[in-house]
Amino acid sequence: MSAQGTHNHVYEPGQKLVRRALQFGRVLRANGVKVTPAQVMDFVHATQHVGIQDRRRFKQAGQATLITRKEELAVFDVVFDVFWRSKRPKDQSQDELSDSSEMDAQTVEGMEDAEGEEGDTQSQSAESIDGMAMDEDGEAGDISDADESELESVLTYSSSEALRVKDFSEFSQEELEAARILMKRLKWEIGMRRSRRKVASSKGRFIDARKTMRKSLSTAGVPLRLSHRKIKYKPRALIVICDISGSMDRYSRLLLQFIHTIENDMAKVEAFVFGTRLTRVTRVLKRRHIDEAITRVSREVQDWAGGTRIGESIESFNHDYARRVLRNGAVVLIISDGWDRGDPQLLGREMLRLQRSCYRLIWLNPLLGSPRYQPLTRGMQAAMPYIDDFLPVHNMESLELLAEHLSALGDYRPVRRQAPLEFIAARMNAV
Repeated sequence: MSAQGTHNHVYEPGQKLVRRALQFGRVLRANGVKVTPAQVMDFVHATQHVGIQDRRRFKQAGQATLITRKEELAVFDVVFDVFWRSKRPKDQSQDELSDSSEMDAQTVEGMEDAEGEEGDTQSQSAESIDGMAMDEDGEAGDISDADESELESVLTYSSSEALRVKDFSEFSQEELEAARILMKRLKWEIGMRRSRRKVASSKGRFIDARKTMRKSLSTAGVPLRLSHRKIKYKPRALIVICDISGSMDRYSRLLLQFIHTIENDMAKVEAFVFGTRLTRVTRVLKRRHIDEAITRVSREVQDWAGGTRIGESIESFNHDYARRVLRNGAVVLIISDGWDRGDPQLLGREMLRLQRSCYRLIWLNPLLGSPRYQPLTRGMQAAMPYIDDFLPVHNMESLELLAEHLSALGDYRPVRRQAPLEFIAARMNAV
């Protein structure tokens, strides 16, 4: 049937559409969506059945063939709308894309094996479809360098830049899914610590006497070559203690996604959640899909979205877990807004004990993202003298800054100017 037939006719996709689809797949991969060349070719073949004039059906064909995880749908929608945009005026006629030369099996096989290689093509005349980027002559040619730079710029802003500065509490469900993908792209590393062990090194500053003597036996002691060692460095352990009380409910699920991400990216991570009592969730979050992990956490933690007793929860951690997990210079992250129904003096004592047991104590407060916020609650007043770093955790940008901060931790503890407990008690009574 000819290209001038009805919309329901079946046509053979041309090489230009194949190249455009392959470019579309590369852009999807650049934005975190895992797409294979075989999936792209399935997308091309699917257009034989749904056509390319109906934008809605064209997009649905792409979703069905290119997307395998529901959390990638939000990114796909943004990339599709920008990539398959129309450059023609709206009043011009829009017909289906046609090609004077049909695509043979050898061409398809070559495109699947070597994506990105562009072969010689015959001259083709094509007309615009709704949403497909066209060149000045109205043909669906390859993207120029300028267009590709513009596309990357738009996609970067659309899929990540807007989410970087938006508060987690204002996210829609689609934005939550997109934020998960962006969160996985962050590189989570923590500062290294000096080990007591040493390792062999040709440029080490310590002489390895045992290895030197052992080597000298094979040469009767002459000539004597010195072997050296250097100090061994290991990554620090990270302990995350997250508040899942009612006042943190707007942030809890996304922060659990954050804990899930770093726990599966880093070797030594221990995770705890607390409301009125402390619960260890390290094994629940480890090596599971995030939706399943959060469902299990919400089911096993009985005080989810309830009250808050920070002091008693920190006391439980210090008594039951500190000796097991706070070894070798661990870094502790406490994620909470500081609203506490417990005894502030107890919180002050336990924070002092926790700070002395860890290498660095970092408090992440989602309310700190507001320029008008001041730590005036009784819980924050009691905890502030024992916090090494007080940082916000309200958007993606704050997580990026946290990742940089953790990777830049030095070899020495910060200077800690702790207030005496008597001063804390007097201050709490005054409040």
